[in-house]
Amino acid sequence: MIIPAVVPPLPRENKWSRGLPASAAFDWLRAGWQDIVDNPMPSLSYGLLVFLVSLAVVACFFSFGWDYILFPALAGFMVVGPLFAIGLYEKSRRHALGERIGLGRMLFVKPASGGQVLFTGVLLCLLMLVWMRAAVLIYALFFGLRPFPGLDHIVGMLFTTPVGLAMLFVGSAVGGLFAAFSFAISVFAIPMQLDKRVDALTAMGSSTALVWNNLPVMLTWGAIVLGLFLLSLATGLLGLIVVFPLLGHGTWYAYRAIAA
Repeated sequence: MIIPAVVPPLPRENKWSRGLPASAAFDWLRAGWQDIVDNPMPSLSYGLLVFLVSLAVVACFFSFGWDYILFPALAGFMVVGPLFAIGLYEKSRRHALGERIGLGRMLFVKPASGGQVLFTGVLLCLLMLVWMRAAVLIYALFFGLRPFPGLDHIVGMLFTTPVGLAMLFVGSAVGGLFAAFSFAISVFAIPMQLDKRVDALTAMGSSTALVWNNLPVMLTWGAIVLGLFLLSLATGLLGLIVVFPLLGHGTWYAYRAIAA
C-alpha cells in the first residue's frame, strides 16, 4: 500500500500588502485637493454643512451643561468622520469616471452595499459612545466625585497638578488606542461599501487587514488626518469647511490605491 505524501500548501503572496511608500499619503492629499479645485462649490458646501452641524452639536453641549464631555466628543468625531464623508467619496468616485455632480447627489448617496452602511454607522457611533463613557470614568478615577470645573479652569487643573498630568497621560493613552482601532476599522470600510456590495463586518475586517499590512503609509495618512483635524480645532472648527472635504477626497484616493 502506497501512502501519498502530504505536501504543505505553497506560500501565497499577501493580498493585503501593496508596498506603497509613506510618501504616497501626500499624493492622496494632493489628489483630494485637486478634486476640490476642479469643482469647488459642492465640496466646500459639504464642508460648510459639516461645520454648521458640528457647531450646533457644541452649542447643544453648552446649553445642556454637558461641557464636561466636549473634549471626548470632539475626539470621537474622528471615529464617525468617515461615515459623514460618504458624499465626498461619491464625488471623487464620479470625478474619476469623468462626471461632475452637485451637492444634492453628494447628500443622497446610494452605496453598493445598501443598508450595510447604516449598520457600520451604528457600530461606529457605539464605539464613540464607549469612548466618551471611558473618558468620564477616567476623570472619575483620578478626581473622584469632584464636579467638572468648567472649561475656564480645566487647563490649569490638567497641566499644573500631578493628578491632572497623570490623568492626561492615561487619558491620552486610552484615547490613542480608541483612535487607532477606530481608524483601522473605518478608514476603508465606508469607501468599500460605497464601491462594492459587501457587509459591514467584512468591510471593517478588510479595512483593518489593509491598514495593518500597509503600516508606513497608513501611519503617515493617520498623522496627516490628526494634524489637519487639530488645525481645524485651533480655528474654532472653521477649518472643517476646507479640511473635511480635503480629507474625504484624499481618503477615497487612499482606498483606490490600497483597497480597490
